[in-house]
Amino acid sequence: MLTLDHLAISAGTLAAGTAATERALGLALEAGGAHPDFGTHNKLLRLGAAYLEVISVDPAAPPPGRARWFDLDRFAGPPRLTNWIVRTASLEAALEALGTAFGAPVSLRRGDLRWRMAVPETGRLPFDNCAPALIEWETDPPVARLTSQGAALGALTVTHPEAPALAALLAPHLDDPRLRFRTGLPGLAAEIATPGGARYL
Repeated sequence: MLTLDHLAISAGTLAAGTAATERALGLALEAGGAHPDFGTHNKLLRLGAAYLEVISVDPAAPPPGRARWFDLDRFAGPPRLTNWIVRTASLEAALEALGTAFGAPVSLRRGDLRWRMAVPETGRLPFDNCAPALIEWETDPPVARLTSQGAALGALTVTHPEAPALAALLAPHLDDPRLRFRTGLPGLAAEIATPGGARYL
């Protein structure tokens, strides 16, 4: 089975993404770190059992020599919710069930965190980047280290012209009442419950 692990907000710079997200949610992000394998860096926010990351290209990092994950090489425009990531106990089994378009396993680390992730060769996930990325944690995920600020994911809406096909593909493996699929232009939207009320990304 798959479990919703975290959401990703992409940004042109980490500072811009942090400011926009903190403004939208009324909460402060925590330090994340650098991902040398993809030349990116992030900041984090706990959402109950899941978390949110703001991610951007790290200008201090050398080019990674491969397409960056989450299609960040082609990102443009204001910071926005671009990806969702689901956790699996077996990356190989998940890829066998969902298809090789979801990527190939890559072993990764950030500090003492260890994980494996399926990353497409182009960096772009199926269904115009609206399909979830697949992650298998080899250590406890970072959510266990983040401070709870009383925020939680209320709903995640995945919109795509072929939303019914994506929903059908995931249905045997992912059962989460917070997840909604709608037919329309590609995009993601999240409702976040905060101490200040519902906020939207």
